Amino acid sequence: MYTSGKYSSRGPALIPRMKTKHRIYYITLFSVVLLGLIATGMFQFWPHSIESTADWTLDKRSVHDAPLIRLPVSSPIPERGDLSCRMHTCFDVYRCGYNPKNRIKVYIYPLQRFVDELGVPISSTGLSREYNDLLSAISDSDFYTDDVTRACLFIPSIDVLNQNSLRIRETAQALAMLPRWDKGMNHLLFNMLPGGPPDYNTALDVPRDRALLAGGGFSTWTYRQGYDVSIPVYSPLSADVDLPERQPGPRRYFILSSQTAIHREYRAELERLKEENGEALLLLDKCSNLSQGAASARKRCYKGQVYDYPQILQESSFCVVLRGARLGQAALSDVLQAGCVPVILADSYILPFSEVLDWKRASVVIPEEKLSEMYTILKSIPHRQVEEMQRQARWFWEAYFSSMKAIGLTTLQIINDRIYPYAARTYEQWNNPPVVKWSSVNSPLFLPLIPPRAPGFTAVVLTYDRVESLFRVITEISKVPSLAKLLVVWNNQNKSPPEETLWPKISVPLKVVRTKENKLSNRFFPYDEIETEAVLAIDDDIIMLTSDELQFGYEVWREFPDRLVGYPGRLHLWDHEMGKWKYESEWTNEVSMVLTGAAFYHKYFNYLYTYKMPGDIKNWVDAHMNCEDIAMNFLVANITGKAPIKVTPRKKFKCPECTAIDGLSLDQTHMVERSECINKFASVFGTMPLKVVEHRADPVLYKDDFPEKLKSFPNIGSL
Repeated sequence: MYTSGKYSSRGPALIPRMKTKHRIYYITLFSVVLLGLIATGMFQFWPHSIESTADWTLDKRSVHDAPLIRLPVSSPIPERGDLSCRMHTCFDVYRCGYNPKNRIKVYIYPLQRFVDELGVPISSTGLSREYNDLLSAISDSDFYTDDVTRACLFIPSIDVLNQNSLRIRETAQALAMLPRWDKGMNHLLFNMLPGGPPDYNTALDVPRDRALLAGGGFSTWTYRQGYDVSIPVYSPLSADVDLPERQPGPRRYFILSSQTAIHREYRAELERLKEENGEALLLLDKCSNLSQGAASARKRCYKGQVYDYPQILQESSFCVVLRGARLGQAALSDVLQAGCVPVILADSYILPFSEVLDWKRASVVIPEEKLSEMYTILKSIPHRQVEEMQRQARWFWEAYFSSMKAIGLTTLQIINDRIYPYAARTYEQWNNPPVVKWSSVNSPLFLPLIPPRAPGFTAVVLTYDRVESLFRVITEISKVPSLAKLLVVWNNQNKSPPEETLWPKISVPLKVVRTKENKLSNRFFPYDEIETEAVLAIDDDIIMLTSDELQFGYEVWREFPDRLVGYPGRLHLWDHEMGKWKYESEWTNEVSMVLTGAAFYHKYFNYLYTYKMPGDIKNWVDAHMNCEDIAMNFLVANITGKAPIKVTPRKKFKCPECTAIDGLSLDQTHMVERSECINKFASVFGTMPLKVVEHRADPVLYKDDFPEKLKSFPNIGSL
């Protein structure tokens, strides 16, 4: 009391009294500022609604506004989990049914809050930001449906990403209460951090019946191959740190280890490697002189020197990823983002998305017992291969690891491919960085039995400077009923194409594309202007084909969209005397090739020819100005395992107005070089893919004694 009184007596002397009007002004100002701070804090820290157009958040309510569900103590608990489950035993594919898009439909349960009888939540964290991002991405995707009766796959809104935050028994009871649970049939759970101390199981400990598990840390003991999906452990740094892509090549360090909680035996072995190899190996650990927090998590130290993490990963060619308490480590994602080749030492670990990803192209997997040999093993890898692995590692991260959206949609695509295997992504689509717009091109191997007639075909005419002949070809092709567009590939860089007013007037769009180099391969480039599935490749001197022949060829292609469908046929023969292949253009009873001087094919093969042709075949063709048609025949036969289809009786392209100078195929060395091409291509492919057949396709009434006006294709032409 004495102190208080003393302070009161000194108060007036220390703080002069304000005038009344000033006091009111400052009190008002302080109140406004205080109210503003309170309002800002409420806006920043009040639980936000998880908004989405999806049904599971249709009411746009927050987690705290979700319906409260109490779990009776006596609520049923699912079975532990059937390790024998496979897609044909524990998954009802008949729920998925047939749909034209070959895409499963996924339903997300509405958001609910589960508590026990005492009101304690089943999870200490509720809905995490990561799981919210995952559900939002799925609800915005083409997989999502808000109609539960159409759903093939069901995803609970119960967050089980991190087992550390879960009450195991109560979470299992909540799953069993889901209205469509049915012993977990066709249900999918996402978990990234399974198990807990002391044993750290490699799969989620929550009993889950027959539910599929997308898990981040499977071992060969817990992974149900072909049923579960191994997913990566998401790294929060993916969203917080922007690492620009770095060009592949040598780095400052050869090997780098950046994990902080690795076993002491592993660290001792790494220190021994460091002593042996000096500056080539950088061994980092956590920084003991920094206070704990988000800032220290992004730092690593070596002998007092501090490094920024994960930026330092970009300074090494190889980065070590060792097992920790759990097999799955977020460090793998950080390493891939940095474009550093991961060296994975985690015995029995099922790598993320290994069902579809070829990890040999992006990582080095070494048994834990061979850690001491790591430096020698890595030194044996050629520099060119290391660069390819660096490039592939970065692309794996961008495509499949970079966000919860990428992880979630990749998981659904893998399950989708299991259910619709005939429409599944190919190895190339999963593992090759997209250098072209593959998504806009369907493989003809999986087209409907007969593609629709309506789109028609695009005629691609390769030309150099035979303008008069070109115009005649354009005029004749324009008479074909199914022609949708005509594309002229102008292959002459020294001469401009004719003025627009000089071109023939036709009823379909005509587009001229000028090439940068005079190459025969330009005829098979996947031009954006080609919008139809069917392509007619035709030379600028093929004026003898009638509109009936061309229309009939297109109709045959519609029934066989994975084949080359053409007119003159050619044959490859084995020359026993010379011990090599021979090109044959004489009239025979057999055909193994059709000339692409006039042939129908699917535009998909343009992409394969341009970007996937094996070896140096494309360069060979362009250098020799010959054999592009043979190369295309090899390519299609190798992909499909089928022979081309010859249509109509025509065996040769007769061009009475063409001179020996004009016609490339009239050169005396032409036949010899064509035989060389066949042998060259067979060597590159490692086999002879061409198939020999003894039949051709003709119109049904072609030879019948029947009125011409009643025939669909009366003008088929002659030999």
